[in-house]
Amino acid sequence: MGEHGVATSSPTRCAGKSVNHGKIPGGTLAAARVLFLASVFVVCLGMESPAPAANPLIFAVHPYLPATEVLQRFSPLADYLGRYIGRPVRIRVSTSYEDHVALFGEGEADIAYMGSASYVKMVKRYGVRPLLARIQTYGTPTFQGIIIVRDESGLLVAKDLKGRRFAFGDPDSTMSCLVPMYMLREQGVALEDFASYKFLSNHGNVALGVLSGDFDAGAVREEIFYRYEKRGLRELLRTPPVSEYLFVADSSLLPDTVEILREALLGLAEKEEGHSVMKSLSSSITGMVPVQDRDYDDLRRILERMEWPGIAP
Repeated sequence: MGEHGVATSSPTRCAGKSVNHGKIPGGTLAAARVLFLASVFVVCLGMESPAPAANPLIFAVHPYLPATEVLQRFSPLADYLGRYIGRPVRIRVSTSYEDHVALFGEGEADIAYMGSASYVKMVKRYGVRPLLARIQTYGTPTFQGIIIVRDESGLLVAKDLKGRRFAFGDPDSTMSCLVPMYMLREQGVALEDFASYKFLSNHGNVALGVLSGDFDAGAVREEIFYRYEKRGLRELLRTPPVSEYLFVADSSLLPDTVEILREALLGLAEKEEGHSVMKSLSSSITGMVPVQDRDYDDLRRILERMEWPGIAP
């Protein structure tokens, strides 16, 4: 026993050889250190480095509703797609319909949810992109716009709108501007026939503007009419149906990624989580269905007749 009760070793004999349990010769110690460091290096080489986080896919959505509501509605879908493909999906709400067309057309987003007219305009300007799915509302892949008035309004037919105040949504909106405007023109009511008209950015603003009495009538997609109908709105006119909103992929995505995204969207109705995701988008959505560019030919003809900028031949 050494000082302070610490045990010390003394040389002992083993098989006729002297063994020192307390000390390692200097050369042997140095060699041991080299071997230890080498083994650590080899182990480190054998360990996999953490894989770098995948860049998020940018999911662009047009501002058909206020941006906060768009984010709330689409976050469950973004989360679902991210888990399905194993890559984060980040939502980007465009500042306007025109900004949305340019943002996606110029490759600043990987996925886009597009209104029908915006899609037609994007293809005319930038070319066809891989299509993923279109929504199905109330069991059909088409939708209509509605000219709304207040319940107590005496307006009954299209010509009654002459000399009245009219509210549109975004100037590039399919059903809060373009198709209703075309329908009214076909029935003899042009913009100059209104006492005044104004663009209010989105469908919800149009419904609220009519309810508040700031406008005598306005144009919205049917889903928005049904949401506000019980608060005092009435349907005056209904547009012809056109192909529904759709999901589009950027051409830079790998074909396998495009196919996985398409599979994820088309399979939503088959999963319990998928029903929750669709309900978050809209209570009117009943599924996702395959989509082709020709599904929008009827709308193209309407826009060409209107000589809509970027569409007219």
